[in-house]
Amino acid sequence: MPKPLILVTNDDGITAPGLRALVRFMKELGDVVVVAPDSPQSGMGHAITIDSTLYVKKMAIDLEYGAEDEYSCSGTPADCVKLALQELLTRTPDICVSGINHGSNSSINVIYSGTMSAAIEAGIEGVPAIGFSLCDYAWEADFTQAGNYIKTIVKEAIMNKMPHGVVLNVNIPNLRKSEIRGIKIARQARANWKEKFDKRTNPMGKDYYWLTGEFELLDKGEDTDEWALANGYISVVPTQFDLTAHHAIQNLNNWNLQ
Repeated sequence: MPKPLILVTNDDGITAPGLRALVRFMKELGDVVVVAPDSPQSGMGHAITIDSTLYVKKMAIDLEYGAEDEYSCSGTPADCVKLALQELLTRTPDICVSGINHGSNSSINVIYSGTMSAAIEAGIEGVPAIGFSLCDYAWEADFTQAGNYIKTIVKEAIMNKMPHGVVLNVNIPNLRKSEIRGIKIARQARANWKEKFDKRTNPMGKDYYWLTGEFELLDKGEDTDEWALANGYISVVPTQFDLTAHHAIQNLNNWNLQ
């Protein structure tokens, strides 16, 4: 049997330490191809490039532990997956893994995440997909502590097949391996960002703005991703790209819309 073909991407850029760590983990499981942005694309969500050209460059970043093939792309994380599946790969990958993101993508953060949008794009195309994030924004974050857990999740996803229309959102607490208590299947916690803009003026007298804010957890449930992370567990949330609020259909059918 051929080795599984694993597509690796991210939103922090092709040279990001989180992606380099993920490539090393995936090399133990199969053949790896990387298609990732040539520069950081955090917070891009599911943006795609439609009003300018895209460029792809073949890379050789890590000759010892690198992937079989690596490509940097001038576009967004979703662009990277589209190009990989339609132009760059010779066969459909067995799984797409995105990350490891520098910083959390739990709760409401999944909406803005380029990491998860890359995984969702693969899921839309029928490829099993997982987004991985570590709750540490530092560039020098230690991604090795959760390596065995990451490999276990990917192996299980390949062996057991992903449920149709589902992509996994995996968040890892910033803990040592000995402190991680295990893996919890969880739901997305209800939360929001209490945001404001810091207005400033540049030397030319022109106003500009910095977005700031505080994360506001509104959910006290003990079955959420936020609870799992706060209590030392890796959270695994099954997410879907069908955004239909099915529970609201009957209510809307009662409206007088004729």
